[in-house]
Amino acid sequence: MCTGSHPPDISRSLRIRFKKGTMTIAAEIQAKTLEAKIKSGCARVGIVGLGYVGLPLAVEFAKAGFDVTGIDLNSAKTERVNAGDSYIGDIPSGVLSDLVRAVKLEATTDFSIIRDLDTINICVPTPLRKTKDPDMSYIVSSCEEIQKYLHPGMLIILESTTYPGTTDELLLPMFEKSGLRAGQDFYLCFSPERVDPGNPKYQTANIPKVVGGITPACTEMGRLFYSQALSHVVPVSSTQVAEMVKLLENTFRMINIGLVNEMALMCDRMGINVWEVIEAAATKPFGFMPFYPGPGLGGHCIPIDPFYLSWKTKQAGIEARFIELAGYINGQMPHFVVDKIQNALNDAGKPIKGSRMHILGVAYKKDIEDLRESPALDVMLLLKRRGARLSYSDPYVPQLQLDGEILSAVPESLVREADCAAIITDHSAFDYGRIASSANLIVDTRNALKGMNGSHIVRL
Repeated sequence: MCTGSHPPDISRSLRIRFKKGTMTIAAEIQAKTLEAKIKSGCARVGIVGLGYVGLPLAVEFAKAGFDVTGIDLNSAKTERVNAGDSYIGDIPSGVLSDLVRAVKLEATTDFSIIRDLDTINICVPTPLRKTKDPDMSYIVSSCEEIQKYLHPGMLIILESTTYPGTTDELLLPMFEKSGLRAGQDFYLCFSPERVDPGNPKYQTANIPKVVGGITPACTEMGRLFYSQALSHVVPVSSTQVAEMVKLLENTFRMINIGLVNEMALMCDRMGINVWEVIEAAATKPFGFMPFYPGPGLGGHCIPIDPFYLSWKTKQAGIEARFIELAGYINGQMPHFVVDKIQNALNDAGKPIKGSRMHILGVAYKKDIEDLRESPALDVMLLLKRRGARLSYSDPYVPQLQLDGEILSAVPESLVREADCAAIITDHSAFDYGRIASSANLIVDTRNALKGMNGSHIVRL
């Protein structure tokens, strides 16, 4: 059975150092106590930030038998969690409600609960400022609250994507102001979140988990913690390595998407079907990985994370040329799509100003409800500024705000009333055969109409 919330309270005067190192008796006891709690499932787990990363992580540890407390300043989120009502597509409400009823998972807006917790995972947003500099305010404010209640024997892991050095340079000094020392009195790690919303095969439990600590003892405690709930843990030598892992993963995708988007621009100018080119190239069994063009980048990672690396390297006097170029190309894709739409309308003898324009899919990727950084919003805003009258269909997004105006989704059948339709997000729920047959003019940015032909179909 689980007994007690904290390791034994031993006064500083009794902290006698071992001859072989700097660890104290108290620190040794705290380490053994936390290790025993983690192994037995008795550790009280805290998750700061209950979004697309935090809530699935909280669910996995609750399913593994831990008592989990989610902390989020958004009371609407905490109330929904406590009601067993999931707002994350990958977490069924039935699963969440079962854990809440079993008193394995609860949520609060009160950071003081940290004084009773053994572990904390920080899963808060890390957006970019308009200048493309990292906005660390969510991390800083969370750590300020954690620091108030930091106690010996705690494990703290940052999961929010950030620049290399954040954990050592920002978090460590904040927490050590208390007089406690990382690797002795508490444990501090970084572990990059790897979330792919809507992926039916790879989710939090079975995606390998990278973790690196301030000290080897921190890394080992982080590895032990994650191994209780996740299928595979990959320890690395430092927090900086773990931070760079995440940036490499998403920079790899961003640059390759930028390459194929540039290829799409070239193929368009030369009258070549870029989708056929990629399909044929993908038959090569080695040395090639297919990426696909589209209306632009979206989501919480790929459009943002590489610029953390670019910002950091500029401080070191290095220019991240690939990142900057790929960012420019990807950023131009919404403009290219709108130009494509306008040219298609012109060829049909209709000016874009005043035309009825219907957007199919506004989420940043297929079969999810996530609007973060969605290129559809950029396309719609550009169309609106050119005078088009907008409507949209999306089975996952019933309503959105665009330039101060609230738009509500309409049935996809209304595509027949539009002067032009554009497939921006290729949701599986759309009936593409009916859409292709009923649309007056349609621009397909995702190759959703593959195999369908007609003079009214315009492909990216």
